[in-house]
Amino acid sequence: MENTPVFTNDAIVLGILMIALGFVFYTSSKETGFWKKFYAVVPALLMCYLIPAIFNSLGIISDDISQLYFIASRYLLPASLVLMTLSIDLKAIFNLGPKALIMFFTGTVGIIIGGPLAILLISTVSPETVGGIGPDAVWRGLSTLAGSWIGGGANQAAMLEIYEYNPDLYGGMVLVDIVIANLWMAILLVGIGKSDRIDNWLKADNSTITDLKNKVATYAESVTRNPSLADLMIMLALAFGAVGIAHWGADGISTFLLNNFEVFNDSKSSLSSFASSFFWMISIATAIGILLSFTKFKSYEGAGASKIGSVFIYILVATIGMKVDLSMVFDNPGLIAIGLVWMTIHAGLLILVAKLVKAPYFFLAVGSQANVGGAASAPVVAAAFHPSLATVGVLLAVFGYVVGTYGAILCTILMQLAATS
Repeated sequence: MENTPVFTNDAIVLGILMIALGFVFYTSSKETGFWKKFYAVVPALLMCYLIPAIFNSLGIISDDISQLYFIASRYLLPASLVLMTLSIDLKAIFNLGPKALIMFFTGTVGIIIGGPLAILLISTVSPETVGGIGPDAVWRGLSTLAGSWIGGGANQAAMLEIYEYNPDLYGGMVLVDIVIANLWMAILLVGIGKSDRIDNWLKADNSTITDLKNKVATYAESVTRNPSLADLMIMLALAFGAVGIAHWGADGISTFLLNNFEVFNDSKSSLSSFASSFFWMISIATAIGILLSFTKFKSYEGAGASKIGSVFIYILVATIGMKVDLSMVFDNPGLIAIGLVWMTIHAGLLILVAKLVKAPYFFLAVGSQANVGGAASAPVVAAAFHPSLATVGVLLAVFGYVVGTYGAILCTILMQLAATS
């Protein structure tokens, strides 16, 4: 194969990713010298994402061959959600107020209006970029981006079926999705390291978020102990036992819905995304973690439950980074330009509304990622602020599944009008 990477064995690829993560954590722990200055500018989390992207771009490793992202997203992500919600204070989560929902729906509106506005703007410079007729019409392809950036992969597939875009051209839209969505995630990660300054500029009151983090930290300190082997095995049993239950439940629910209700079996239906086993897997794992937080297992936070969960999250971040090929930015500049303008409108609206309602950067970042990244990456961004906040990302991502297809259809109607005008 012409594009075969240097390393195709996943054991080797995992070793490379873990060495990269170890390098980042080792250098970011330095309290003096070059690395301290470097990480004052570039967040460590971004480097955990960027180094695998560089390796992929150089052809050293490849997500096209590796199964590590699938393993991380299907096994480690639900396990991390269980471990990081063991110490959750559900009441405090709800006390965060309405700004989380405001920013989430602002992000949704930004995607809905961003698509048609991007078409109008790009058409003034390059009309052929937004043209095409019949199945080749660019607006049909962009409908799949709207589905992906509001709901996720299931909604993206639904849009492909509903608007019947030319499958031979679909790869170009997937390219835009990968490049723009991951570029935006990288920008959000950079902002996390400067969140205090951003909050000051937004004049945001982040006291409820700080209170929640302090409350979790105080509880963790009160039950902190040197974990024994038994503690570690019990935590892993809780995490991966829950993963097993989540997969079993997700497969059962998905199969039941598909076999008994035609509306879920129809890829053109707005409800088809709810037959996604990934959606149910994440939902069930999160629910199990919340239920465990009301039991004595909550005390395992003191033995390092959230730290183990964070390890799993960072491995997931590295595998997400491995999906990015930095050289692809130059493959289809016209479509990439549409994506850049589209995401800029989404970001601009979020910043404007955050400024008006004085919402903290946390709500802006997680509200955006719950749309653009969905359940696979919204918890990652939320947990980067604090492990106890991962559940907020999951809950908002669930809303993305709910409104994804409807929002994408509305966006596509507007894009069709913009393209034909």
